[in-house]
Amino acid sequence: MQMPYAIRCAFYQLLLAALMLVAMLQLLYLSLLSGLHGQEGQEQYFEFFPPSPRSVDQVKAQLRTALASGGVLDASGDYRVYRGLLKTTMDPNDVILATHASVDNLLHLSGLLERWEGPMSVSVFAATKEEAQLATVLAYALSSHCPDMRARVAMHLVCPSRYEAAVPDPREPGEFALLRSCQEVFDKLARVAQPGINYALGTNVSYPNNLLRNLAREGANYALVIDVDMVPSEGLWRGLRELLDQSKQWAGTALVVPAFEIRRARRMPVSKTELVQLYQVGEVRPFYYGLCTPCQAPTNYSRWVNLPEESLLRPSYVVPWQDPWEPFYVAGGKVPPFDERFRQYGFNRISQACELHVAGFDFEVLNEGFLVHKGFKEALKFHPQKEAENQHNKILYRQFKQELKTKYPNSPRRC
Repeated sequence: MQMPYAIRCAFYQLLLAALMLVAMLQLLYLSLLSGLHGQEGQEQYFEFFPPSPRSVDQVKAQLRTALASGGVLDASGDYRVYRGLLKTTMDPNDVILATHASVDNLLHLSGLLERWEGPMSVSVFAATKEEAQLATVLAYALSSHCPDMRARVAMHLVCPSRYEAAVPDPREPGEFALLRSCQEVFDKLARVAQPGINYALGTNVSYPNNLLRNLAREGANYALVIDVDMVPSEGLWRGLRELLDQSKQWAGTALVVPAFEIRRARRMPVSKTELVQLYQVGEVRPFYYGLCTPCQAPTNYSRWVNLPEESLLRPSYVVPWQDPWEPFYVAGGKVPPFDERFRQYGFNRISQACELHVAGFDFEVLNEGFLVHKGFKEALKFHPQKEAENQHNKILYRQFKQELKTKYPNSPRRC
């Protein structure tokens, strides 16, 4: 029995109207999405199209699971490690930005999220029981109110082994529980934090920088490991992805990203053109220029700033490793881990670059991408305990170089 003509007509009209409604909603969606730029735009987008409450609950459940595990002790037994307070899904061929910070310096994450468009991983060090609690509260708040954090950031926690982090009680976050947006979370952190140098913690606990670096880059094929108070040039993640996708020829190559420091961090340079202009008037200088000039000199900054401007990111020249060069780089394959015996300040990155050289990696400096540290680094002054630790690292570095001869007996390279 056929459907009467009038009913069929009404049915098709209803179907057509539904299809037109879907098309209009799609156009509205695309129009809104295309008009959103940067962090502010992303926040507006999520106001129109908020993520499902279930996705927030899943992240919180992962946070609770990670904390309930009680963590695991590191190889030394001095630190307790909580992996995956926050997690993110990554393409195995992606480039991850790996960084580390004390709790007070997590403020810098906001700027990194704006500049780096790909996945990130941050290892947080809490020197006291109170800081460990603040770190868990922050992870809870950031996962609740920052869609970008849920989508792109993995977070891990390290604290002295005598402490255990706990799942935040609803009463414990205090004022954090009243926050309603990502910006409010970072504003609140700015009011309670005392940002400074990571290894100047004012405690008798050593800052385990190399443990934190290894934890942040764990599981990544390609990683750019930087300090949390550095900012990458705009588009660096996209440029690296395109470069690495072109071929597999980068195995055994460390792609060096030149690092600078800026006198005033109110406006961080976006492009190489802008950076070079600031460099020429002395507002920007090579990283560590006033602290350890040889630590960055092999990068050959004068050559780099005079390279012809190009639109595509690519390696521009090869640099042989020289002691004590400690470049920032992206490399894949069997990249040696950072030696976790080095803590606090001194020789922690130099030792890893030294082993990278002995392991057979070559260093090629990229033409356009760069990093900028917020503020000029000046000579450091340690109290007696920290100075003793720095001297310990100097002796350890000599020992480390001897150990490499046994570890790589067939390598013609030495540090």
